[in-house]
Amino acid sequence: MDIGTKIRAIRNRKKITIAQMCEGTGLSKGFISNVENNNTSPSINTLSTIADFLNVPLPYLLLEKKQHMKVVKKAERTYSTYNDLNIQHLTNKGGLRMMLVELPPGTSIGEANAHEGEECHLVLEGKVLAEQGEDSMVIEEGDTFSWNASVPHFVKNVGDGKAVILIAIYSDTALNDLL
Repeated sequence: MDIGTKIRAIRNRKKITIAQMCEGTGLSKGFISNVENNNTSPSINTLSTIADFLNVPLPYLLLEKKQHMKVVKKAERTYSTYNDLNIQHLTNKGGLRMMLVELPPGTSIGEANAHEGEECHLVLEGKVLAEQGEDSMVIEEGDTFSWNASVPHFVKNVGDGKAVILIAIYSDTALNDLL
């Protein structure tokens, strides 16, 4: 972990001097320097004091670089097609994937299928039929639905215009086989 470098970056971004940090935390200049240079590992209690002074949540100091916020700009999104559907891949971080799917009238997201994970859908536009096992419901703009994806499920546009659905899928395993 590179906690010290993160502390220094936050302190510099907030234009706080080491002297001000010493005064605000009660820690010595040498200790803070050793922490920022990753020469010593502060206790959780000391990290909590530093986090409070810097006005950042303690867990933020403990995050690894790969766990920090990821941004995908619109121009950087990847696109794919699946059963003639246009799919925008909004994120693909770890076990979480988000997609924006457009369904022309009368089309569906393929045959009923099942896979590992959980899915959550937000209908942004249009009207769709959502089926999972024996459950069936017409879902309209602004409505959400979710399910355990290991049960066969199916979504079809039953409206007169296109349907746009934001889909979030979470799985502990790789999602490369999905849409």
